[in-house]
Amino acid sequence: MTATGRRIRKRKLKAEINVVPYIDVMLVLLIIFMVTAPLLNLGVDVKLPQVAAATVEQPKQQVVVQVADDGALSLIQRDEHGATSKLALEEEALIDRVRAFRAANPALVVFVAGDGAARYDTVLAILQRLRTDAGVEKATLLTSAPEPTRP
Repeated sequence: MTATGRRIRKRKLKAEINVVPYIDVMLVLLIIFMVTAPLLNLGVDVKLPQVAAATVEQPKQQVVVQVADDGALSLIQRDEHGATSKLALEEEALIDRVRAFRAANPALVVFVAGDGAARYDTVLAILQRLRTDAGVEKATLLTSAPEPTRP
């Protein structure tokens, strides 16, 4: 016995980890992620156009804005008699000319023919300027029919 009358016992060290608090934390995190995951739907559903699209009714007066792969702009115009003219223009001159065509014909349809190698943002910027600055209500992208595959 010792002087105090108590026995000193040696404590054994436990070699195990108490995982109960960790399980509680993991369950709380799981619930948080399950609740917030459906709210994080940041994507927008986009329906991409099909390559084999239906043909559009061809108006008598056609105006085609052509965007080359280097961003150069051209205005292709076909009148009622079938005569076609092509002019290489700067963007401002092209918008002014299309605005004049729109003033003469309020139901004007403008087709934008973008080269396959042209930057997408360039083609969309021209399309947006035709709708806003030139006042064209019917401006659409021009596509070509796909080549038939041979068996």
